[in-house]
Amino acid sequence: MHRRRRLLAAAVGIISALALFPATAEADNPIVQHIYTADPAPMVHNGRVYLYTGHDEDGSTTFTMREWRVFSSADMVNWTDHGVPMNLGTFAWADANAWAGHTIARNGKFYWYVPVRRRGGGMAIGVGVSDSPTGPFRDALGRPLVENGEIDPHAFVDDDGQAYLYWGNPNLWYVRLNADMISFSGSPTRIPLTTAGFGTRPGNPDRPTLYEEAPWVYKRNGLYYNVYAAQCCSEHIAYSTAPGPTGPWTYRGTVMPTQGSSFTNHPGIVDYKGGSYFFYHNGALPGGGGYTRSVAVEKFTYNADGTIPRLTMTAGPGPVDTLDPYVRQEAETIAWGSGVETEPAAEGGMNIGNIENGDYTKVRNVAFGTGASSFTARVASATSGGVIELRLGSATGTVVGRCTVPGTGGWQAWQSVSCPVSGAAGNQDLFLRYTGGSGYLLNVNWWQFTPGGSSSDVTSRLLGVGANRCVDVDGGATASGTAVLLWDCHAGANQQWTTTASSELRIFGDRCLDALDQGTANGTRVVIGLCGGQASQKWTLNADGSIRNVHSGLCLDAEGAATANGTRLVLWTCNGQNNQKWNRA
Repeated sequence: MHRRRRLLAAAVGIISALALFPATAEADNPIVQHIYTADPAPMVHNGRVYLYTGHDEDGSTTFTMREWRVFSSADMVNWTDHGVPMNLGTFAWADANAWAGHTIARNGKFYWYVPVRRRGGGMAIGVGVSDSPTGPFRDALGRPLVENGEIDPHAFVDDDGQAYLYWGNPNLWYVRLNADMISFSGSPTRIPLTTAGFGTRPGNPDRPTLYEEAPWVYKRNGLYYNVYAAQCCSEHIAYSTAPGPTGPWTYRGTVMPTQGSSFTNHPGIVDYKGGSYFFYHNGALPGGGGYTRSVAVEKFTYNADGTIPRLTMTAGPGPVDTLDPYVRQEAETIAWGSGVETEPAAEGGMNIGNIENGDYTKVRNVAFGTGASSFTARVASATSGGVIELRLGSATGTVVGRCTVPGTGGWQAWQSVSCPVSGAAGNQDLFLRYTGGSGYLLNVNWWQFTPGGSSSDVTSRLLGVGANRCVDVDGGATASGTAVLLWDCHAGANQQWTTTASSELRIFGDRCLDALDQGTANGTRVVIGLCGGQASQKWTLNADGSIRNVHSGLCLDAEGAATANGTRLVLWTCNGQNNQKWNRA
């Protein structure tokens, strides 16, 4: 089991370091927390976003980079670590500087253009090639593709099939790539860096334009965009546009101003599942800075005239899809992690490890549906193991299952363990919290839930977070129109709510939580009614603990935020307050 310095000790320490982000319980930028990553290059392929990055070594005081990494996501919040598919050893002719590259798919293969230092020479651009977006990659040429001492390659294939490679610092170059993507026609051409094309750099007559490095070229609605790092140092992100792939370029302004604790930045832009996403790096993790950077992402919308709005660093976008817990999920698929690291697994792929008491991994927007009955994980431990706690909403949230992990005889001696689950329903943020004794406890390779076999699997009380009282049917009456209110929790049938596959909250078998007279206004009383399938009887269990009425879009609310026995429940505009949050009990 690999033993290197633990980058993250606790979420509290991370969040204090993210002072440039809004205060949140669990921020999701930077999107990788267990290593430092830099120079993002996103690519959309077959319904996933693949993210190619560099890796800043821990404690670096210069650009110490020996390998490249790959991550991927189907929802923009949960990212799978695919490990190290290419490193300096891939290129026998290189000896240092695994710097900013870019990957593109063509001809059924994946081409990764990277700058490295040639043995006995300067910076050159090599090409790795693979049959898979996650590698492994091999040297496509056995020599540099192009070599003029400059860096930061980016490939682009135009609508007519002509491919281009752009690169450069301090200049901006391009060549026309041939269809094989590993050779080119003609000679490298330098793009004129005019102030009209790339903006004016104040106070530097020797370098008058803003362009610095890291070109990212793409086409949208017939217009060519070149987004790049500008005006070192510290850098910001600017962009220019052109009617063609080689210009003439017109300067358009700033995309992301200088901010964060890294003096460099590096752009990448893709469209995915109906949204546009801007990738960059900063120094926001503990120990982070200009040589220990971390990749982050923002969602944005183009202005009506096609211009890019000015962006700022935030806690990151929300999910664009759900995660299915009933298929095998890799343990290294993580929205946020505290304390864990990743390493190659003997069974293939990656696993998480170096896990100590109190560490956790978070997975966002898990679609449990009507409920899960059990949980299985593939685990290993060279010590006495530990416990995997399954919690909803936070690392200290409601426990829906506990799996005991025994010692297995080795860190790569894998076996499966299972445990029952109760109360996991709806769309939830899932926290896998690891507990046990001192030292390293266990490794996890993958996990998977089993769906519940009957409605009884998801029957429970609903406990108000703000009041610490339960959702109760007044007097235990069963007549339609009976009020629903808060009362001290007990074991009676009038507090036992069942979540159904049709998104109902049932009680007494055939009565449903309902909005009185199908009302849609704030203050509408919540009652029980004979279940009939209408929208006013359907509810969405949200990840923040709120319960939203499908018909009105309003949330289940303790009237006036009162906490006393007998407080009526009503519908009210969802506001995230505790009188609208409910736990299973």
